[in-house]
Amino acid sequence: MRRFLSTSFGSALAGGAVVAAFGWIAIAAGWIKADGDGSAVTVSQPLATPIEADSQEAGGGNVVNQIYRRDGQGVAFISAKRSAPEAQSFGPFSEPEGGGSATATGSGFLIDTEGHIVTNNHVVEEAEEVEVKLGSSDKTYEAEVVGTDPATDVALLQVDAPAGSLHPLSLGDSSKVQVGDPVVAIGNPFGLDRTATAGIVSALQRLITAPNRFTIDHVIQTDAPINHGNSGGPLLDDQGQVIGVNTQIETGGASTGNVGIGFAVPSNTVKDVIAQILRKGHADHAYLGISGQALTNDVAETYNLPTRQGVLVATVTTRSGADDAGLRAGDTEVVVAGETFVLGGDIIVAIDGTSIASVEELRDAIAAHEPGQKVRLTVFRGAKKKSVHVTLGRQPSSPQG
Repeated sequence: MRRFLSTSFGSALAGGAVVAAFGWIAIAAGWIKADGDGSAVTVSQPLATPIEADSQEAGGGNVVNQIYRRDGQGVAFISAKRSAPEAQSFGPFSEPEGGGSATATGSGFLIDTEGHIVTNNHVVEEAEEVEVKLGSSDKTYEAEVVGTDPATDVALLQVDAPAGSLHPLSLGDSSKVQVGDPVVAIGNPFGLDRTATAGIVSALQRLITAPNRFTIDHVIQTDAPINHGNSGGPLLDDQGQVIGVNTQIETGGASTGNVGIGFAVPSNTVKDVIAQILRKGHADHAYLGISGQALTNDVAETYNLPTRQGVLVATVTTRSGADDAGLRAGDTEVVVAGETFVLGGDIIVAIDGTSIASVEELRDAIAAHEPGQKVRLTVFRGAKKKSVHVTLGRQPSSPQG
């Protein structure tokens, strides 16, 4: 037998036996599965990468469990009291206590060891008194509202609590988030504190309406179950970093609870707003002062327009930077492929030399500036291309402001 195994044929036969044996073990263990004709098909493995557990957690627990144990203590239960009893004043996603009472509950999370807590603007808007519980503790702390930003539905609170009670969470980079990424939401739906739910990132670049009726861009959509009372709570990635602040749900009018479509303000937006609030007590947003829509090929070809891409200026806000610079609004409504467009006004095709093809690109370009700064718009006015210099204003309290 030893001589037989030492021959080439014998070695090959022995090797084949080992492979065959390993294959049957793999099938039995579930590493691969056999299809109907007996051939093997690889089974996909989970894509989530577990977070690094602390030494005390090294004994086990899945990703959601580890995130909950590590980051749950950094989540806040927020109670905001108002003098007005109307439940509508609490916004779209906080939970009024006692039906029409003047107390709303929401969520938040610590961002540093100085006691700063991020939540939603609509949770604490017009609140006369704000109280906070941290993690699983029943101790209540009075919170100071450091600043709010209705344009992004972000607010910053501060509590004076012992260092041992402060467990800050890390803000991640929301620009790296991809559809399908696993996420965990921790919050206080319907007053049920420190509730954890899990899901995935369902979509990116969603647009939602802020409390002041302006648009919030780059919003993250998730199917992690979130409900009234989750407002202001963290949406965490599989490393336990906050990638968004849960702010709204979509129900389609069929219910008031979760139907698998929730929205979170991206963490990169939150970072910018919080930095401004810490620096000056509020956040400012540059404002051009127009409404418009993206030009399409169909419209450009049908009406023989001088460009195939850009933003059609539909309206110009009185006394805005756009108005002062002489931008012209459209005056003729047309319908192309079932969609209404307003023609006859300027077509914005670039800002500071960078081409613009959509309203979102124009808003992003304006958002990169501060009120008072000047920008150079390249526009088509009729068939003539020209430059218009605009001094950006400060975003008003509402689109009609």
